[in-house]
Amino acid sequence: MSWPKNPTIYEINTWVWLQELSEQNQCQLTLNTVSAEEWDRLASLGADAVWLMGVWERSPAGTQISRTLPVLLAEYERALPDYSLEDVVGSPYCIHRYVVDRHLGGPGGLAVARDNLARRGLRLLLDYVPNHVAPDHPWILEHSEYFIQGNNEHLSLHPSEFFETGGHVLACGRDPYFPPWTDTAQLNVFNPQLRRAAASTLCGIARQCDGVRCDMAMLLINRIFERTWGLRAGTLPAAEYWQAVISEVRLQFPEFLFIAETYWDLEWELQQQGFDYCYDKRLYDRLIHDSADSVRLLLLADLAYQGRLVRFIENHDEPRASQTFAPAQLLTAAVTVATLPGARLFHDGQFEGYRVKLPVQLGRRPVEPVEHQLQSFYSRLLEVVRSPALREGEWALCERSGWPDNTTHSNLVAWSWHHSEECFLVVVNLSNSSAQGRVHLPWNALAGRTWHLTDLFSGEVYLRSGNELRDPGLYVGLEPWGFHFLRFES
Repeated sequence: MSWPKNPTIYEINTWVWLQELSEQNQCQLTLNTVSAEEWDRLASLGADAVWLMGVWERSPAGTQISRTLPVLLAEYERALPDYSLEDVVGSPYCIHRYVVDRHLGGPGGLAVARDNLARRGLRLLLDYVPNHVAPDHPWILEHSEYFIQGNNEHLSLHPSEFFETGGHVLACGRDPYFPPWTDTAQLNVFNPQLRRAAASTLCGIARQCDGVRCDMAMLLINRIFERTWGLRAGTLPAAEYWQAVISEVRLQFPEFLFIAETYWDLEWELQQQGFDYCYDKRLYDRLIHDSADSVRLLLLADLAYQGRLVRFIENHDEPRASQTFAPAQLLTAAVTVATLPGARLFHDGQFEGYRVKLPVQLGRRPVEPVEHQLQSFYSRLLEVVRSPALREGEWALCERSGWPDNTTHSNLVAWSWHHSEECFLVVVNLSNSSAQGRVHLPWNALAGRTWHLTDLFSGEVYLRSGNELRDPGLYVGLEPWGFHFLRFES
């Protein structure tokens, strides 16, 4: 199934989702026994793809570690005060094997799930963790050469960074800016045999789904990996890891989608190495912390680059959006990420207004009240962004202007979509103050007609002269964190 332009992706914590469905149905459900009504519910959300996060076999050794680390135990207590050790099912990013966990239904269950999604027009995304595997992964004993090696001195001096198994001292997986992940073993991505094994693993995944979200993808860039591991990594390869691996997979699966979880402003570089989409963490951070001008500066980037970003205000790694954003700010941030070019990512529980960020090691989440008004808002938002104009149309950032005695227009950011006869304008006020200004539209056929502007959320209708829209522009006044989502009709 080919991917649409500007797809909407819905992330589900698979273990937690099945746990809740099992409690509702008073019997243990797996991916192959989920009801047709539940698949219909997912399809009704309006997404193009479902990301079933965490389907792969979790490591028994990693699970045991995750049940003992004090820092993790404190997180569990915060998120789920009544948790027990049975709720600690291990990290989905500490992978024992790339085989669907039996608890979730195994490979057969995933095949049934994929078929149910496909029959409803939904694609399936899964995870790939390129940087590390679990300490009991079969490669540990079968292919120790795939890993960053240490020695007894390393083990003695840095016991939290290395571990011994099968007569070998191996490094724990890590990000260079944080302590090692002690439940993982670090792969050596400079090793050519490992690269071939990684491509083979990804081809196996590609037979089971339509795309992958690649965990911490920037760690595999040659210069970053060399800076992290130095001489222990060996000779710097001529080719980048992702270029080599993605090109190999695309020989067999040309439409398979690659999404990079990436940080450190490396989105463009990973796009050049073969990724279809990369996380837009900069937009997320600026919506929380920075000014409207800083957001607008990001949106001046080349459209070919922007169209390959994943826009979000929540995922399993970030705090819940309802906890992060004030209520009015939340709605405007959601409209922003849903109406920009690129992929749009939403997270299970985001629509309901859940506030507890769940550690990925837990298989159960707390019961939280549903914010029905927010749920209705998201339902409307996903409905309107399925318009052909916001999927296939031409996007443009709009200029805005103010007056010498009123410069609040700088708090407004505006953009338009145009496709055939469909025209939309989104204006957001990214500030705690009221803002007024003129928005200058990029469409040539405005003059000489009267235009009906319908706000798709408030329902208000405005009549405006096309001549005025051309010059001096559309007057907009918005309350703090307000927005307009306008459809233009002649």
